[in-house]
Amino acid sequence: MTVGEGRHGDSLAQRNDRRRPGTSFQEMWRELLPVGRHPDSGGYRRYAWTGADAECRAWFRQQAEDRGLAYEVDRNGNQWAWLGDPAAGDAVVTGSHLDSVPDGGAFDGPLGVVSSFAALDELRGRDVEFAKPLAIVNFGDEEGARFGLACVGSRLTAGQLTAEQAHRLTDGDGTTLPRAMEAAGYDPDAIGPDPERLARIGAFVELHVEQGRALDLSGDPVGVASAIWPHGRWRFDFRGEANHAGTTRLVDRRDPMLSYAETVLAARREAELAGAVATFGKIAVEPNGVNAIPSLVRGWLDSRAADQDTLDTVVGGIEKAAREYADAHGVDLDVVRESFTPVVEFDHALRDELGRILGEDTGLKVPVLGTGAGHDAGILSGSIPTAMLFVRNPTGVSHSPAESAAEDDCLAGVRALADVLEGLVRR
Repeated sequence: MTVGEGRHGDSLAQRNDRRRPGTSFQEMWRELLPVGRHPDSGGYRRYAWTGADAECRAWFRQQAEDRGLAYEVDRNGNQWAWLGDPAAGDAVVTGSHLDSVPDGGAFDGPLGVVSSFAALDELRGRDVEFAKPLAIVNFGDEEGARFGLACVGSRLTAGQLTAEQAHRLTDGDGTTLPRAMEAAGYDPDAIGPDPERLARIGAFVELHVEQGRALDLSGDPVGVASAIWPHGRWRFDFRGEANHAGTTRLVDRRDPMLSYAETVLAARREAELAGAVATFGKIAVEPNGVNAIPSLVRGWLDSRAADQDTLDTVVGGIEKAAREYADAHGVDLDVVRESFTPVVEFDHALRDELGRILGEDTGLKVPVLGTGAGHDAGILSGSIPTAMLFVRNPTGVSHSPAESAAEDDCLAGVRALADVLEGLVRR
């Protein structure tokens, strides 16, 4: 499909009338809001290569085609919507992801994708002349909720995850990533690095709801990211001995749950001492019976800090404490680092340009802030210039159904993204 042709023969002017600046955001938000929402929790379960994911992907394609954009899916399952010739090079790309954590909120990821389409509508409403190609992207499996590894789509594209490693990823039901992709209609044998695609991109800007309260405290609707804290995930396997909960004396037990529980408290203590964060947010127990002492307690640690030395200190302290607790209870312990992302300093020149563009528009200095959350922009930063915009989150709550952002702030984010994209496509 060529730019300017609609799916039903509509003219570009007719489609733009349907997607007027200022109204398109609300329309898209209402369309996407019910997809993958659990009726009991009110949170979202948009896991990679599931039915809810397929609905989100269909929505993305519909938005692209409604705007006459060239739609494609790359070798790693990431979706792209292009205005202009993708092969021309020096493209400006924006977007985010549509998948979610278990019972996540509505804004983490989708706000960036919806805002990208709305920003394009805004630019068309301004009659901006595009000197460069512009693309909107939906990166697949950013949250890692199903296969345990975050940013799979962007990691594969950037060569930070090999095809062999990806093929070994398995979900909680034993389904491998290749099998899940194949069931969803995609070719798992095609996945792998995509340097040619990255070489065509001159800048990537991701808009995201802030996952914290810095903007709420400063009173600003929009901010610019400075860096992403180093962060990782570690699996702690405490192996004890299964036995009867009613007949086994306390002194005779090798209960891994005790070691795990003490380690959770140690994680909080180590994080507080270092000014970092550490969270055991996922646990698996075997045999998982109410009247059985566990034989295995497997807990996953997520830890993040402002710098590498601090993170090493925190995780090292947690592991040291865990081993001491395990020894005291006659329990074996294995610790495996499942993923890790070093500190990401966003491209300083691009970051400064975003601040300049937004400052010229508002006359104010736009706040620059760091974040402890990982993003596709952070993965891509090692390959191409990347930057991020944050939209105010009044409570700071994220990865929860309570995640929120005011509509006025969301629209301010759309305008800010449009201003940035206009400056970048014209330079």
